[in-house]
Amino acid sequence: MREDINSFLNYLIVEKGFSENTKAAYQNDLIQLADFVEEETAKSGIMPSWADFNRQKCLGYLLNLKERGYAPTTAARKVAAVKSFFNFLLAEGIIKNNPTENINSPKVGKPLPGAISIGQVRQLFDQPAKMTTLEARRDEAMLELLYASGMRASELVSLNLGDVDVEGGYVRCFGKGNKERLIPIHPQAVQAIKEYLTETRPQLLRSNTESALFLNHRGTRLTRQGLWQKLKDYAESAGLGKVVTPHTLRHSFATHMLSGGADLRSVQELLGHTNISTTQIYTHLTSEHLRRTYDKTHPRAK
Repeated sequence: MREDINSFLNYLIVEKGFSENTKAAYQNDLIQLADFVEEETAKSGIMPSWADFNRQKCLGYLLNLKERGYAPTTAARKVAAVKSFFNFLLAEGIIKNNPTENINSPKVGKPLPGAISIGQVRQLFDQPAKMTTLEARRDEAMLELLYASGMRASELVSLNLGDVDVEGGYVRCFGKGNKERLIPIHPQAVQAIKEYLTETRPQLLRSNTESALFLNHRGTRLTRQGLWQKLKDYAESAGLGKVVTPHTLRHSFATHMLSGGADLRSVQELLGHTNISTTQIYTHLTSEHLRRTYDKTHPRAK
């Protein structure tokens, strides 16, 4: 059974192009499923097998998740992992019937992700500007680029020198499924990156073979954890009263773009969302903008 899980995880990486983080999440969910199957079959004294995992046992697993008190979003993720796994087993001929067929995932609401205001963004960016360290100069460029592009944390720390065109004013990044996208960046972010490249990065650099754009104090690629910690520290020193993560800036980017009049399709492309439905979580923002525009411009609305 565990061998089948490993085969599936390898399929996700090789065939589907999933990230290591996504693979790890699937691995945790499927190992939990395997533990459940083994515990249940141990009571009957038979060897556990995916072929014996029927619809009834699948419903038992869903009940087990509910009894453990998982949040709907977590439970839905686990069910999605199980469904994908059994679709794989069916396609590989390991099972003849899919026990997850016609089983619905837990319903999950889609609250608007947390964002900070434009004023709070300024407060956040003011923090490294108060400091004189090399890391603070790097962080200025890093925060400007993160907010200018709406990139994910993993995309930002994966950037290499050749991925930023300061003359053309754009950045190239590789998102989920290794899909490439080009994102325009505004002049203020371009200027911050230019200063970092000419004045700060050379002083952080320890080896001329290092290609990473953003370096830590050891002269190697800054990690995602390092980025998270920096944002947390700056949010605290700014007195924002809330946890700010790279995802917060990503959502703030989308929120401020749409509130400023950007259309949903453009924001979808900038964020790297495969489906417009993912971006539609921000739909009410475009509705609010449309209402303001209507009230401002319609002759009978004044």
